[in-house]
Amino acid sequence: MPRRKFAGKTDVGLKRKNNEDAFFISPDQHFCLAADGVGGAAAGELASKIFTESTIETFTGNSDRSGKEIKHRIQKAFRLANDNILKHVTQNPDHKGMGCTAELLAFSDEGFIIGHIGDSRTYCLRNGQFEQLTQDHTLVQQQLEAGLITRDKIKQHPLRNVIFRSLGLTKEPELDLLKGKACPEDLFLLCSDGLTDMVPDDQIRDILRSGIDIHRKVEELIETAKLAGGKDNITVVLAAVY
Repeated sequence: MPRRKFAGKTDVGLKRKNNEDAFFISPDQHFCLAADGVGGAAAGELASKIFTESTIETFTGNSDRSGKEIKHRIQKAFRLANDNILKHVTQNPDHKGMGCTAELLAFSDEGFIIGHIGDSRTYCLRNGQFEQLTQDHTLVQQQLEAGLITRDKIKQHPLRNVIFRSLGLTKEPELDLLKGKACPEDLFLLCSDGLTDMVPDDQIRDILRSGIDIHRKVEELIETAKLAGGKDNITVVLAAVY
């Protein structure tokens, strides 16, 4: 069984008064997550908390590490979180519009599985190559794929923050599931857009390639985002395979 090491941190950034992001690491259950609340005054931070708690509840007390079971657990965690967010809004109508984007990475006996919704991201650094594994559920991503805009125009696009998928948006959330083999020396990054909106991919890659400890890499990524302006909450989670 490969060994794994996790590290993570969330930071309010330099412009926001509260932190709507959340992260959680469970070395014993071999998973980690990152969430970014949406809805602002409509309690986005509660949505992120609900996703975290729902995932912990789903993974606790089950030792089956098969790929089939881990996939089922990820799907269940997202459904449970979505149901709990909608239930909260029903009981608290002033929180209508709350939700969160979410990344959940879990390791099975066969490899890894990722659950993804929204514009938070999961990347993998493998053999020095840095790859974004998830695809943003955003208007600008749709326009990019349709050839209506170029990649260099995304950060200046006036509608770059419009997302089409999040937990709490509909009764049946559309979840992306990705899976693959986990290789020795792999380094997975889960992050909110507070990192990727501030720091280019090549700069993130260079920090991840550096020889510093995994915990220092987390700190370096967050500080780099803050030096670039820190306009949003910043959450970084790393999972290293040995």
